Amino acid sequence: MALVYSTDGGRTCPQCRQPLSGCLCAARAREALRGDGRVRVSRESKGRGGKTVTLVRGLALDDEALAALGKRLRTACGAGGALKDGVLEIQGDHVERVIELLVREGHAARRAGG
Repeated sequence: MALVYSTDGGRTCPQCRQPLSGCLCAARAREALRGDGRVRVSRESKGRGGKTVTLVRGLALDDEALAALGKRLRTACGAGGALKDGVLEIQGDHVERVIELLVREGHAARRAGG
């Protein structure tokens, strides 16, 4: 017999049978989409007031490792940046340098876009 509703925890998630407040399905889905292992480095300036930003997508790392890698890349480029939704943003046009550093660390990084 499947539990559909319980007054103890309120509504439950149909996949993991946990209360919706403690459901891990959405977090697992975000993590799966976040890092597919295909590391793509691109340059973007749209929607940023004309400022150029180097983006690194597809790194299959957890949040802590991704933040540490972002710190190393920003330091090596001498630029600021951020980690947003699993995408590393580095201020400025540093595509070639970022690809070189990622390859040196063992990631199969490729240039995306033009």
